[in-house]
Amino acid sequence: MLSRKLASEFLGTATLIATVVGSGAMATALSNDIGIQLLINTIATVFVLYILITLLGPISGAHFNPIVTGVELFTKKIKTKVFALYVVAQLAGAAVGAIVANLMFKYTAIYISQKERTGANLLLGEVVATAGLILIIHLALKQKEDKKIARLVAAWIGAAYFFTSSTSFANPAAVFGRMLSDTFSGIAPKSAPLFVLAEILGGLLGYLGFRALTSKAKSTNQKSGK
Repeated sequence: MLSRKLASEFLGTATLIATVVGSGAMATALSNDIGIQLLINTIATVFVLYILITLLGPISGAHFNPIVTGVELFTKKIKTKVFALYVVAQLAGAAVGAIVANLMFKYTAIYISQKERTGANLLLGEVVATAGLILIIHLALKQKEDKKIARLVAAWIGAAYFFTSSTSFANPAAVFGRMLSDTFSGIAPKSAPLFVLAEILGGLLGYLGFRALTSKAKSTNQKSGK
């Protein structure tokens, strides 16, 4: 039922963003060391991603991300109407998640971020993070490793927090939610459009990479007579 899927996407995205923003706020309250702050933020995000994808995946697919949903539309697995409703649910969830986190830490409900994230290096980080995410999801599905997706995605995002310059937003809904909190994980609204464009590019590259890898494997199998 579509309403259940939308509720799942709303709840999952809200919980994810509340975790990212809330753990970032907690991290800065506990330590002045940026490395420790990032570690706290990463661990909380990895744990909640695993939980959410495991439990909500069977209901809605656990997208929580307009890029993931957009690839579904691009590959004609869902219709335009469903795509639009999913994205609305994800963005609404992101906003609610950020507001809840702000209130938990005694900030105003909407606390617009002033943290600028600019530079070609950060945008490249977002391209890499998003491309890897899409590639991993689709390779896992192609190889019938659906049950491992929660672990694979959580592991990728956890690693990308540390090895990408942007700390791996990899999600336009996350960008939207994180604009609403001027905390450790925030992003200034004027930095957001280029982040989203980089994520869209990364999503496209990730899917093209998936197609290249799987088509090559098919060609190899045909040549070997399999």
